[in-house]
Amino acid sequence: MAKLPSTNAKLRVLHQSFSNKLVEGEVAAGGFSWEFRWHFDRGELVVEPSLGRALIQDALLRFLVKSDYQLEPGGDYQFTVRAKF
Repeated sequence: MAKLPSTNAKLRVLHQSFSNKLVEGEVAAGGFSWEFRWHFDRGELVVEPSLGRALIQDALLRFLVKSDYQLEPGGDYQFTVRAKF
């Protein structure tokens, strides 16, 4: 069986506010880097810049939903994207 393509993504949480229901941070993968804002009460994820956003947005949202209560400001995290870029 052929190995599925994958890319490791690194995430850093810069700011977290439970009163505003918001997590902000940076994510980088495959030579791209983005800033994100996740409004977890609405499930709304904003990723900037738009260059390469389609490569990371779905995988980032899945990671955030799965790990939201474990994320801390200043924390560095890693997850795998099932694509090569």
